[in-house]
Amino acid sequence: MSAFERYLSVWVALAILGGLALGQIAPALVGFLAALEYGSVNFVVAVLIWAMVYPMMVAVDFRALARVHERPKGLIITLAVNWLIKPFTMAALGVLFFEGVFAPVIAPGTAGQYIAGLILLGAAPCTAMVFVWSQLTRGDPNYTLAQVSLNDAIMVFAYAPIVALLLGVTDIAVPWATLVLSVGLYVVIPLGAGIATRILMSRRAASPAAAEAAVGAFTARAKPFSVVGLLATVVLLFGFQGEVILAQPLVIAMIAVPLLIQSYGIFALAYWAARAWRVPHNVAAPCAMIGTSNFFELAVAVAIGLFGLNSIAALVTVVGVLVEVPVMLSLVWFANRTRAWFPAEETPIRPSRSREQT
Repeated sequence: MSAFERYLSVWVALAILGGLALGQIAPALVGFLAALEYGSVNFVVAVLIWAMVYPMMVAVDFRALARVHERPKGLIITLAVNWLIKPFTMAALGVLFFEGVFAPVIAPGTAGQYIAGLILLGAAPCTAMVFVWSQLTRGDPNYTLAQVSLNDAIMVFAYAPIVALLLGVTDIAVPWATLVLSVGLYVVIPLGAGIATRILMSRRAASPAAAEAAVGAFTARAKPFSVVGLLATVVLLFGFQGEVILAQPLVIAMIAVPLLIQSYGIFALAYWAARAWRVPHNVAAPCAMIGTSNFFELAVAVAIGLFGLNSIAALVTVVGVLVEVPVMLSLVWFANRTRAWFPAEETPIRPSRSREQT
């Protein structure tokens, strides 16, 4: 691990301060960059996330991906946590804090919107950034892609009913533009580019072993660019929301409390389950992080559609974005230092020998 990666939390803290400063020094530039979006998906942030995700996608082997089902434990854990536990614990925490603990502090009649924003976040598992967290914990790229893809498929059918159930409404309009565009930008395009790069390397290599070595060398060289993309994303996110953070620090802090409890609690649950079930670390770490991280673009879009651009619910989903990056980096640090808790890591799933010969 390079010194740059070792002190990544320091660089992220500086990026947060830089983003807040940028929002104050150059508000016109920040406003221009923030306006480059469609369906609540910002294209500048999308390009930066693409730069982060692409190196990991180069490591994905489609022939091996077809055999992920042979190791089902990680898939079972992430699906159970994401769809049977996480949305409901987030709703419970929202009620606890905004109808109980913080009720005397917030404006009368606003508790419902705080709770709604939390529910919208809790019901949307991560699509893009989890690839970055997986890469930083040396996760199995094939397995991570399978986990994310399966969650995305379920989200198409389950997100609206779960949100409708928890909010007590029936007219949830899923923003299909956001959902489709996000999956396309964050999964399909970088995956396609990664596959093309891998095929090109394979054709140039003298043997399959040489091709794997070339892929490994390429991803190692590209990893620093992924970290730079992460820091630039942090600068932009905090630049976009700097005014809100500086104007309402108490509100931001109150929203952050249940989000922090939820994030660390969900990670602990999934990580403990993976350890108890003897899941190897290169599957367990991404498995726990998919449930911890959120698909914030989808949550923001639904909050705006249901409650309006300047609503408290929309603000809650935005705060979710700001809380997530520092939290996830702390969990990356923890996961990397607890690798010894897990059984010896399995090597990434490879195609069977018979398939390699065909």
